[in-house]
Amino acid sequence: MAVVSLRKVEKTYPNGFKAVHGVDLEVRDGEFMVFVGPSGCAKSTLLRMVAGLESISGGELRIGDRAVNDLPPKQRGIAMVFQNYALYPHMTVYDNLGFGLRLAKTPKAELDQRVRHAAKLLEMEHLLERYPKQLSGGQAQRVAVGRAIVKKPEVFLFDEPLSNLDAKLRAAMRVRLTELHRALRDAGQPATTIYVTHDQVEAMTMGERICVLKAGVIQQVDTPTALYERPANAFVGGFIGSPEMNLVGAELFGHRLRLGHLGEQLLPLPAARADAMALRDGAVQFGLRPEHIGVAPSGRSGELAVPALLRFTEHMGAEIYVHAEVGGLPFSARVPAESGQALTTLARGSAITLQFQMDHAHLFAADEAGASLRR
Repeated sequence: MAVVSLRKVEKTYPNGFKAVHGVDLEVRDGEFMVFVGPSGCAKSTLLRMVAGLESISGGELRIGDRAVNDLPPKQRGIAMVFQNYALYPHMTVYDNLGFGLRLAKTPKAELDQRVRHAAKLLEMEHLLERYPKQLSGGQAQRVAVGRAIVKKPEVFLFDEPLSNLDAKLRAAMRVRLTELHRALRDAGQPATTIYVTHDQVEAMTMGERICVLKAGVIQQVDTPTALYERPANAFVGGFIGSPEMNLVGAELFGHRLRLGHLGEQLLPLPAARADAMALRDGAVQFGLRPEHIGVAPSGRSGELAVPALLRFTEHMGAEIYVHAEVGGLPFSARVPAESGQALTTLARGSAITLQFQMDHAHLFAADEAGASLRR
């Protein structure tokens, strides 16, 4: 079993700075878990603690049935893929793949079998005699992944491995790594994976579950769908999703909301959803994703017409992002190109009407710690 368990894990540096605050997390056997969050949230620190490259100040870390707090990296049954590939420039791809096995005095026949198996999995058999300087960025990254595969570790650790690639290659490598993980798991090879990224698109497309971190504290651990539809707090709601969720301050009055300077116009909340939270009247945070805002007339039922002032538009091909102000507060809508085309010719400050789908609304406590309305 390659379960990775973190129990009250902490990291405090000698200068007193506490980077990780009592993390409790279990990565299931064979699972693809993604750590995601903004820069400085301690996601890489947490990964390096699992790898044994950072010491643990408190708590317990277990891989399988072993506590590994004090074990060196080579005894933890892990393999790590770094952002910068870390290939040996004077070695061929074949020798780079087999270097760790050679150090472990693996029999030559077994070494050759493992190296060629990894090369086949990654479709790079034709690259085995090349040197790193002869490889593209994507090919070099595949070699780094292959070097991890040949070790047959219990746990794979990836530290932002795609951040140096261009957008098109990054998208292709996301698919390749996801398929590789499934292939290894289906073949019965241990494939528990922890993947660190700051890119929430990578997290949403690759992770079976995602751990969202902020300032060394776990905000929510869940499937991509659950994180998107039922964020635990305003931070998760705003971080997950592209374009990001509209989050603005509002005042709550029972089942109604007032936004900014809308005067006497109050936005009605679906009663069933409003009752699901025990928020008191007063300051709250109101959230609505851009795809749940239309431009009148949108033709969708159950929408609330809200007056707005146009700021600017972004033409994205099949969609148009409409940026506007509602009661002095910024809102973004994502609409089909045919619906928003007419807005692209309007001047800044033109009066328009947005259509809010209030049954998709999220409501959070003003301090960001509150649960979502759509929980």
